Amino acid sequence: MTPPTDAEQVELANTALYEALERGDQEALERLWLDGDISCVHPGWPVLRGRGEVLRSYALIMANTDYIQFFLTDVEVAVAGDTALVTCTENILSGAPAEEEGQLGPLIGQLVVATNVFRRTPAGWRLWSHHGSPVLAEEDAEEPTEPGGD
Repeated sequence: MTPPTDAEQVELANTALYEALERGDQEALERLWLDGDISCVHPGWPVLRGRGEVLRSYALIMANTDYIQFFLTDVEVAVAGDTALVTCTENILSGAPAEEEGQLGPLIGQLVVATNVFRRTPAGWRLWSHHGSPVLAEEDAEEPTEPGGD
């Protein structure tokens, strides 16, 4: 059996990120990020810098989300030396707490395009930066009008 290529290893690390989020596994999430100078942009959030700030944001998201599942599409991996870039579309299904105990609130679907940057370390590929941007639904986007048109 041939060992996985760098691109395959990066894709496995990328998948592990989303699986840790789905499980609400803060320890696994922490192992996936580099130490030190990292950054993260969640959709609609300001830039978060530094390990403490980034990991705190994920703890908050997981504490306030009863259910989340990611279906990744359009995954592309590019490796250049010890740095790798993953772009993908996060098809997110999530549910917030309901009014009644033990019930899941309404499920909400959302599309986010994401860029994840990884660096090779002696322990494997670790996340250096995540940037997620919401995809506007067609009804949210206005059609541009041509000059002089109504």
